[in-house]
Amino acid sequence: MAKKSKTQRAKASAARAARKEQALKEEAAAKANKNAEADAAATEAPKKRFFKKAEKSDAAVDGGKQAKASAKAVEKKVEKAPEKKPAKKRRFGFLKDVRSELKRVTWPTKQDVLRWSVVVVVALVFFGVYVAVLDNVVITPLLIAISGLGV
Repeated sequence: MAKKSKTQRAKASAARAARKEQALKEEAAAKANKNAEADAAATEAPKKRFFKKAEKSDAAVDGGKQAKASAKAVEKKVEKAPEKKPAKKRRFGFLKDVRSELKRVTWPTKQDVLRWSVVVVVALVFFGVYVAVLDNVVITPLLIAISGLGV
């Protein structure tokens, strides 16, 4: 299999991120719909009981039981949330995120590293010589001339 180019890897990474984001949005929408249905059922059930106190049909009783069951399920899910397991998931999730980000990094080749290392060394030598010349040829004689005037 041929090695993918940087552009191909970037596009594939962007596509994976888009799919992951879409899946998260769909999951959030499904949770929101489920919560909305549970809230609607919970608010609907007391109204039916309040207005139809004398007569209870089988459908109203079943609807109330379903609403109570769904409300209890939601409460159980809320109660289970603060356990220790999510902390481990978050910890390992962080490491997974770090690994995925490191995969997205465009690492330089050996040739690039050598080329830029040479550029850095040349720049250091140039500025070192520049400062030495400026110090020994310009600044030091100027300071000596100024100190000789004051005597």
